[in-house]
Amino acid sequence: MLKGKKILLGITGSIAAYKSVFFVRLLLKAGAEVKVIMTEGAKDFVSPLTFATLSKNKVLSDLFDEDTWANHVMMGRWADVMLVAPASCNTIAKMANGICDNLLLAVYLSSQAPVLIAPAMDEDMWHHPATQKNIDTLQQNGNAFLPVNKGELASGLTGEGRMAEPEEMIKYLTGFFEKKNDLKGIKALVTAGPTYEAIDPVRFISNHSSGKMGVAIAEELYNRGADVQLVLGPSTIKTDNGIQLKKVVSADEMYKACIKGLSTYNIIIMAAAVADYSPKIKSSQKIKKKSEEFSLELKKTKDILFEAGKRKSSGQTLVGFALETNNEKENAIKKLRRKNADLIILNSTNDEGAGFGLDTNRITIFDKNGKEYKFPTKTKKEVAEDIVNTIIQYRNE
Repeated sequence: MLKGKKILLGITGSIAAYKSVFFVRLLLKAGAEVKVIMTEGAKDFVSPLTFATLSKNKVLSDLFDEDTWANHVMMGRWADVMLVAPASCNTIAKMANGICDNLLLAVYLSSQAPVLIAPAMDEDMWHHPATQKNIDTLQQNGNAFLPVNKGELASGLTGEGRMAEPEEMIKYLTGFFEKKNDLKGIKALVTAGPTYEAIDPVRFISNHSSGKMGVAIAEELYNRGADVQLVLGPSTIKTDNGIQLKKVVSADEMYKACIKGLSTYNIIIMAAAVADYSPKIKSSQKIKKKSEEFSLELKKTKDILFEAGKRKSSGQTLVGFALETNNEKENAIKKLRRKNADLIILNSTNDEGAGFGLDTNRITIFDKNGKEYKFPTKTKKEVAEDIVNTIIQYRNE
């Protein structure tokens, strides 16, 4: 699985840098092509000559060297994956805060490749709130962390913070590339964000949806090899350039964008918070404040999930969302059956860390076969992974 893969390895100032020597040997043995970037601190632990000899490529480290000045852009585009191993506490902090004071950080900030991070530090540094906050930030930005090990540390103490062993990193990388092909050949449709239902040219009816959850799902599907169409309501969230994006405003626009070509998708995930009602009459001019009261007559919008359920073929998997405030499980299962969905994802406004606008979510998934999958509060990126894993499991049953 690693044969022919282009691995960009970043090495920072940590005693664990010695493990990266063995890691490079294993990568070359597996048929990967490896290029190494070292920080100045890393050179205190292992010589650049060692990595240059093993990787058969020049080791880069100086941001302002004439030979490497442009490489901070090109190397990030060259790689299939960028792995920082070891990643010191200092480098993790800089990555989380967008600091760019060496070549490794410049490459990270301009990289188009997925980024994996293998931390290495003392236990107290690992558990410090500042470090954990930086890790959360990096995860929310789409980076993945290899688990740290527990054992003897450079300080002489025993605890968490040891960098993963070279063999473990090889196994993790292999799994990473295998997962990227999970959905190869699959077409997926995802809706995300709110809709705006115009009252007049300056006012509208909407909700607090940011689109973060739906976009995270679209990105996870794309990262697993799917061909993804994202229909996104008014939102400032950015998406991966490889995702086909259709921007819409109203519920009617979202309906038309989804129904067109609906039969061509293998997986359909309706994560958008579509308005249930829209003003019956839209004023062509701004409505002036005149009387003490103002009445607005509303009409139902078209139910996209219901229509998709009516049109669903045997080879399609339809997934809906249910945001509930009471009788959560009962209402979610009713929606699952009423809409003819295959899976329904329950959010509750009563759960801390779940809801609109947050970077975290807490979900329970029900499928039409009666299975229930509960998950703790996680980042929306991690929740998206849980959702896609559950969909794949359901489709393979």
